[in-house]
Amino acid sequence: MRANTLVYDVGSTYTKAAAFRLERGKFTFLGRGQSLTTLDNIMDGAARAEQSIREQGVDFDETVQRYSSCSAAGGLRMVALGYMPRVTAKAAKEVSMTAGARVMQVVSAEEPLAYRKEVLLEINPDIILLSGGTDGGDESCALENAEMICELHSRATVIIACNKYAQREVAEKLARAGVSYVRVPNIMPTIHELNVKPAREAIHEQFIKQITRAKGLMEFRDSLADHTVVPTPGAVLLASELLARGTYEQEGAGSLILVDIGGATTDIHSILPELEKLTIEERGLVINNEKQFAYRTVEGNLGLRVSATGIPEAVGPNAILRAMDDPDGTTPEGVLAFAQKLEDQPDYIPQTEEERMLERAMATCAIRTALRRHAGHYAEVEDPVMGIMAGTAMGRDLRHVHRVLCVGGIFVHTEEEAGRTMVLRSFEEPGISLLPLEEPDVILDRNYLLYAMGVLGKHYPDAACSFLKEYVGAATEE
Repeated sequence: MRANTLVYDVGSTYTKAAAFRLERGKFTFLGRGQSLTTLDNIMDGAARAEQSIREQGVDFDETVQRYSSCSAAGGLRMVALGYMPRVTAKAAKEVSMTAGARVMQVVSAEEPLAYRKEVLLEINPDIILLSGGTDGGDESCALENAEMICELHSRATVIIACNKYAQREVAEKLARAGVSYVRVPNIMPTIHELNVKPAREAIHEQFIKQITRAKGLMEFRDSLADHTVVPTPGAVLLASELLARGTYEQEGAGSLILVDIGGATTDIHSILPELEKLTIEERGLVINNEKQFAYRTVEGNLGLRVSATGIPEAVGPNAILRAMDDPDGTTPEGVLAFAQKLEDQPDYIPQTEEERMLERAMATCAIRTALRRHAGHYAEVEDPVMGIMAGTAMGRDLRHVHRVLCVGGIFVHTEEEAGRTMVLRSFEEPGISLLPLEEPDVILDRNYLLYAMGVLGKHYPDAACSFLKEYVGAATEE
């Protein structure tokens, strides 16, 4: 069978490729390959990844369609400036979710102007999300922040996404100061509504501009069927959304949790399609991310390489020892030394069984911590003012989720049963957290295909959804 569809993922270290045959509305997976990313010319690494698939005996049609995601640029550094602290934080997370941006700081009008300036000077962001005020509401905050940005002569691109009645004056101020900006509709036009798609698209355009500065990436992008590159985290999230929600033609697999653990961060996504049916009253008068269809949290200090020491710092070395298959002979000092080694040598591969057990234990602790920070909890004390009784479920409710998808290098390189055990341990003893009541089904993306289906789902949603349901064993659950 000859491949007619190829999807790349250009990473900072490796360029991956996955080959498929699309025929009669169905994708068939034929093979995957990878090569070191060639920073002197992106095209060379992509060609070698493709060649590694050919060497497995997979032939390609002359008219093969190529697509790609990319994480080589890391992600745009974004600071969100807004009016109300919690609302700005929620909006910023939603806007950045699939756009290729990393929220470095959220600053509200409650912070002194001097502090806001200090944040911008220290972070030196690529993107400033300028929000604040519902349409017809506060204008002063956005105008004050615009003047501050002008005074600092910021080189960031400002996404003007505030009160629509303040946008014209904000744009005029930025234009006079020579600050780059893009105007989009207010991301929060009313207190119970988020409109994030235009802002996401604007940030994604900035992401594309950044990555095409890499040598060969402009030529690479032009060789793709859709002439665009999707941020890799966004592609993975798009795949999980498609799987959970389904399409107009077919039902999805339902609620799921996505665990994405990498060298720098541990990301948790939860996709709960049933929340799309909530009325405005059920969602609450002020928009609440925990009641959105898709919700993501990123733990920037919990990674298996460049932030490895953050794991024992968060849970303590003894917790990592307890998570090991066989901790005999391993000391707390040994745990700390191993974490430091991984951080100092990000390309290091564990050489002994003890090191492999340690890495799996660190992953378990990172996932466990990230899950509990993502999920809601039972209230422990009564709050008469808010009308909350002890034992009330608050926040993101994952109690009835039955499926967990896992993405990351450790799941590709760890034996399947050991990988599943590692994840299941992270769900044990939930305490007050609103985690699944029953042991969930754990699916490891060992072929690293979720990113590919996220990219292809934009063009072939039904074929991609069918493939994903079969991939995770949900094809018969419609």
